[in-house]
Amino acid sequence: MNPPRVWVEQIMGLPISLHVRTEQGPRPDLEEAVGTMFATLRRFDQVFSTYRADSDLIRVRRGELDLREAHPWLVRAHDLTDEAVAATGGLFATELTGPDGSRGWDPTGLVKGWALERAVDALREVPSVSFCCNGGGDVVCGLGARSEHLRAPWRVGLQDPHDVGSVAGVVEVETAAVATSGNSARGRHIVDPRTGSFVDRPGSATVSGPSLMWADIWATACFIDPTALQRAVRDGGRRWSAYRSLELP
Repeated sequence: MNPPRVWVEQIMGLPISLHVRTEQGPRPDLEEAVGTMFATLRRFDQVFSTYRADSDLIRVRRGELDLREAHPWLVRAHDLTDEAVAATGGLFATELTGPDGSRGWDPTGLVKGWALERAVDALREVPSVSFCCNGGGDVVCGLGARSEHLRAPWRVGLQDPHDVGSVAGVVEVETAAVATSGNSARGRHIVDPRTGSFVDRPGSATVSGPSLMWADIWATACFIDPTALQRAVRDGGRRWSAYRSLELP
């Protein structure tokens, strides 16, 4: 097998890296799928960015654009944020202050994971590939069509929350996702909806599971309350039984 091919672009204010294993050399079908993947991420940024004055989200918040006239993703995001609030027992924040100082509905706590998940769908149609996409430390791995012969673990390093240049652990995944939440990279930015205050504690919470969007949601919930995922499973949430949490102190 050839060494993994690598693509990197800066989108949504983050480095987005894609590693692809394939037995073949340059392939037009793969290049087209990679282009589609990055184009999807750029479109998500155009719709949801809180740093762009012309994004659909900010225009809706300013009252310049009716939600019904905005991109359909915004309506879907409303449903997803409601679902996230219910699933986590209220640990998912949706009312946040943006970079411009305005406060309002903000789905960005799930947008990155959702965007990456949607974007890599383009790669799932490509035969004979195994891929690993990393967006700012959150990772989704999978296989293309007719690619079982390439099934092998990707080793995902977990950043040491006390030394961002070091790896504190490794999670191996084949066709799953890994998301981490904490303050070490961006400082205090996670809001506990129960208090309205930023969470101020060391460490990090990592969650792995089938969906990157939900792994990201649960990682944030577990950073706020380390028992959140365990409690959801215990209370009958069979949907969440495939998710695993790891706490780094």
